[in-house]
Amino acid sequence: MRLAKYLARAGVASRRRAEEMIREGRVRVNGLTVNVPQADVENNDTITVNGKILNGPEQKIYILLHKPPGYISTVQDTHNRPTVLDLVKDLDTRLYPVGRLDADTSGVLIMTNDGDLSHRLTHPSYEIKKKYLARVSGIPGPKALENLRTGLLINGTVTAPAVVKVVNSSGKKNYADLEITIIEGKKRQVKKMCKAINHPVVRLHRTEFATLKCASLPVGEYRFLTDQEIKELYRLVKL
Repeated sequence: MRLAKYLARAGVASRRRAEEMIREGRVRVNGLTVNVPQADVENNDTITVNGKILNGPEQKIYILLHKPPGYISTVQDTHNRPTVLDLVKDLDTRLYPVGRLDADTSGVLIMTNDGDLSHRLTHPSYEIKKKYLARVSGIPGPKALENLRTGLLINGTVTAPAVVKVVNSSGKKNYADLEITIIEGKKRQVKKMCKAINHPVVRLHRTEFATLKCASLPVGEYRFLTDQEIKELYRLVKL
């Protein structure tokens, strides 16, 4: 098995992060530092990360979290702000968020120690759908909505076509609620898209990720995915 994949299956980090750790010289195999993520390892090899011996792949856990605003979607935060791991403290397993939601964004967040699945769910080539409910300032006209749907030039790159619906609006309060479905997952993409049409996001909530929704789950709570839900995620990313 390749070293990066082994680390991901052992719950050390996502495969992408595991590759970075290997290149940083933090991983040793049988006492020797290995800097190549593609290096092959065997089950009987002694593998250490930051000097700590790994016990091998751990049991896979998959949960769906209804993320509330105010939590950072990272494992650690240098400013001691609350992270999504604080919401799953009762689980005695290292879990990692699949992708990220901004601190002020709420909604569906998958957390797992399955590095292979996490890597594919966030890789743009698999075009995993993410649906958001965005409250924006002002009411976008037909031209602005069409720009969202066909693609916008942001930071030198044109966004992929999005599915956009106006689900509510108020001329008196000067806002609109947009349902936006994208297949990309670039940093703060929905916010940047709405800013590009001069209707900045006031509030953002992710209602769906792949096939998963969190409407019936209380804010701040989590549940384990069912076997069928896990199989469907695997099917979507061809695992």
